[in-house]
Amino acid sequence: MERMTLNAAVRTTTGKSAAKALRATGRLPAVMYNSKGEATMLDIDEIEFTKVWKVATPTTLINLVVDGKTYTAFIKDTEYDIISDKNLHADFHVIDDDKVLTIAIKLLIAGNAQGVRDGGFLQKGTQTIKISCLPKDLPVRMEADVSKLKIGEALAVKDVALPEGVTVVSNKEVIVASVRAPKK
Repeated sequence: MERMTLNAAVRTTTGKSAAKALRATGRLPAVMYNSKGEATMLDIDEIEFTKVWKVATPTTLINLVVDGKTYTAFIKDTEYDIISDKNLHADFHVIDDDKVLTIAIKLLIAGNAQGVRDGGFLQKGTQTIKISCLPKDLPVRMEADVSKLKIGEALAVKDVALPEGVTVVSNKEVIVASVRAPKK
């Protein structure tokens, strides 16, 4: 998947009144944290950010362009006002492209289990797993295909198909899904 790009500029003003004035011009106050924990204050276009934010997952990497220099980053946190339906603030976490990431990712259940079609019940187990990979190999989502599960069978983390370059850090014996027999 092609990375989304978000343009930003370094800001020098701080405080509530400065943030309010920035929002009044259609800009959004933000902070970019690097891998050492150092913070840089930014301002970004609110509409541009919202377009990216609405489709980004917690593991979506974006290209954050700050005054012409590009960084690889996650949207780490946002402050959202449900009354005005607008973002008020955003935090970005910049990562190093050559360092291995260890991150928790949501595991989606895909397929219709054979055992469910035969009258059984699907029971979901763990919904997130920890994986390790380089940023370029980070999947946006991971799916666990349960379509071949029969009644009495289970799918463990070790059975989940992994994209190339991705390894599981979580306990590989943890159950992702199982099909149990109907009650008699």
